[in-house]
Amino acid sequence: MQKVVSNSSPIIHLAKIGKLSLLREYFNTIMVPESVFKECVAEGKDRKEVEAIKKAEWIRVAEVQDKKLVKLLQSSLDNGESEAIALSLESGADLILLDDSDAREKARIYGLTVAGTLGVLLRAKKDRKISSLKENIIKLRESGFWVSDFVEERLLEASGEPF
Repeated sequence: MQKVVSNSSPIIHLAKIGKLSLLREYFNTIMVPESVFKECVAEGKDRKEVEAIKKAEWIRVAEVQDKKLVKLLQSSLDNGESEAIALSLESGADLILLDDSDAREKARIYGLTVAGTLGVLLRAKKDRKISSLKENIIKLRESGFWVSDFVEERLLEASGEPF
């Protein structure tokens, strides 16, 4: 099974649209650094999707050892993204789930394989686990997730759905 680390955005946004279970279906277990779990649960305690995240026993919290790397990454990224990249490197992760473009670029510089919320949904569409990618993108946008029209069109084209 793939070793996967996630930042908070894919977890929070998939939970918001009722698709958190896709992460378990595809990856069985995902690791998150402490700051990411805190952001998902403690800082979002008033959000309704927090219960689904708390109940997801397949989300494993891990402590990041390389504090110097985290500090270095924090010069351009937030704490959760920095810890997720550091944890991915320490654990030899096969994949890191990130949505922020700066974080994705930094992860690639370190040689990490990156996917995000939209990639998970595209895979789910191709695997027929969801019927409409467009409907899920609309739900994501309504939940506060930003996606450009250009990216949406490319995803819909890749999925075989009309724009």
